[in-house]
Amino acid sequence: TLKVPGTEGLKLLVVQQLNRHLDPVGSLQVAVDVVQAGTGDLCVMVRSREAALAMPEIKFVPVDLALVGIIDDLNVQSDGAFSYTLKPGRNAFS
Repeated sequence: TLKVPGTEGLKLLVVQQLNRHLDPVGSLQVAVDVVQAGTGDLCVMVRSREAALAMPEIKFVPVDLALVGIIDDLNVQSDGAFSYTLKPGRNAFS
């Protein structure tokens, strides 16, 4: 196969978006995996320009969907229960 420079060694995964109840939404898509995700991992995806910028070597590779994070813990709150207070910790705003 022939790969575009900057995509060598990166794996392509078939992914599907989920709603807040973790039910599949939409059709299957192909994403470049830059975080070494595995089967069944819940991941963060980015599209368009952000997906191209996520490539480790060369920026602006012709990529339209990329996995950029693996979710370790998910807490879904009910509608209207969002809190704007930041938890204490190591971030730029605390």
